[in-house]
Amino acid sequence: MDVGESYDSAAHAYTEHIAGELTHKPLDRHLLNRFVEGIRNRGLVADIGCGPGHVTKYLRDRGANAFGIDISPGMIDCAAGLNPGLDFRVGDMRRLDLAPGSLAGVVLFYAIVHSASDQLAGIMSEMRRVLIAGGLALVTFHIGDEVVHRDELFGAPVNLDFHFHQVATVIEALRSAHFDVIEQSEREPYAGVEYQSRRGYLLARALGA
Repeated sequence: MDVGESYDSAAHAYTEHIAGELTHKPLDRHLLNRFVEGIRNRGLVADIGCGPGHVTKYLRDRGANAFGIDISPGMIDCAAGLNPGLDFRVGDMRRLDLAPGSLAGVVLFYAIVHSASDQLAGIMSEMRRVLIAGGLALVTFHIGDEVVHRDELFGAPVNLDFHFHQVATVIEALRSAHFDVIEQSEREPYAGVEYQSRRGYLLARALGA
């Protein structure tokens, strides 16, 4: 069972537990608002690893021309059912079916959680490929060095490794892909709301060729 199949298995339970999470996460909302300010009226925005589409909807509700991409067809079905009228597509962030320079922004809200550190540079290079010069990437992740394996997620069988990353490692991956990290935030976990790990947020601007 790979990542896509695991989230197909857990799609409905995951949606039930995660779709309303932004209500309880004020810093996440603040940083998404900041991101929208930077890309408003500049073009399309992709919510990569969109899951049930709650971040996509939040972005659209605040004026971003956003659509969602997820590797799991099951998650895409849940996102489309929960958010009628929004655009959701099955896709792999390592090989996006998007033209070069076709996006003004990308959001990777914990999308790199199943990627090892040595895979990050390739992922960020793909993000840079699809962004216009000056486009923005908002990347969030769990801070640390551990890898947490799960055979079950919200009661559904899965086979998932959750990779934590050091902030410096993600910054280096972004810089190697020709991004300039312009803002950096960290926070402690919200008690009773989420997995109890420290969180990192990086806002990066795509540099010109």
